[in-house]
Amino acid sequence: MKRFIYIITDRNRNNLHVGLCSDLLKTLDFYKQMPTLFFDSAQQLNRLVYFEEINNEDMAMERFKYVSTFTRPQKEKLIRSVNKEWIDLTLGLNLESGLRQRPVMRPSVATTRRAVTF
Repeated sequence: MKRFIYIITDRNRNNLHVGLCSDLLKTLDFYKQMPTLFFDSAQQLNRLVYFEEINNEDMAMERFKYVSTFTRPQKEKLIRSVNKEWIDLTLGLNLESGLRQRPVMRPSVATTRRAVTF
């Protein structure tokens, strides 16, 4: 089963929170629904700035424990290695998940066939 290690921050980059989850989009939605879960509303964690996808649960847990022990400068270096501008990666994830969903109704295919004459 896939696991995601992520770092999420507030709009001023004051707080960096490391997390581990199996469904990144659901977790980000949870942060939106519970804006004052960890901090007050001024420091709402709402910007995904880093994530890793790991296919093995044990390896994911070990990596999570390792990244959780990082100091702030180490976390910033990790983020800047893949996201120099600290842009919110949620936008790309939402776009990608929207592309993967199948349309609700498929267009009907004409069932009548024309006879081919030579």
